[in-house]
Amino acid sequence: MTQTASALTTDAKTAIADALNQSVAETAVTTMLAQNFHWNVKGMAFGPLHDLFQKIYEDHFIAQDDLAERVRMLDVHAEGTLSGMLKRSKVAEYEGTASDVEMIRMMKEAQETLAATLAGCGELAAEHGDTLTEDLCIARGTVHEKFAWFLRSHLAG
Repeated sequence: MTQTASALTTDAKTAIADALNQSVAETAVTTMLAQNFHWNVKGMAFGPLHDLFQKIYEDHFIAQDDLAERVRMLDVHAEGTLSGMLKRSKVAEYEGTASDVEMIRMMKEAQETLAATLAGCGELAAEHGDTLTEDLCIARGTVHEKFAWFLRSHLAG
């Protein structure tokens, strides 16, 4: 049975919001990772990678807000600190210099992690009848799978 956020139990809201906050954290860390790579990429593929990393961080910046606002619609606190996001995230920051191939590989792994996290969040939302969160997670997961495919294509051959 489909339920609106206000009709969910407190336990359901808390569980779904926790999974959404995980998604927010990983999206925020991946946003900064993409921006870092956008600023620092070099080599023969500079132009296309510079553009792709920008496309990723611009998309992810908006997505953070969409996910965090869904947490708030569930009447739960949205994680809003960098330190909290870094502690929670399965995606790690990257410090130092990396080759273009290493950047692609790390960003691909981050996109795959985000897709998996969102799939899990969507499944949890579905178990509780929260189709609106489930739909958000499916839509976002699809975006991350598409970015992962773009990045895998750069590594092919």
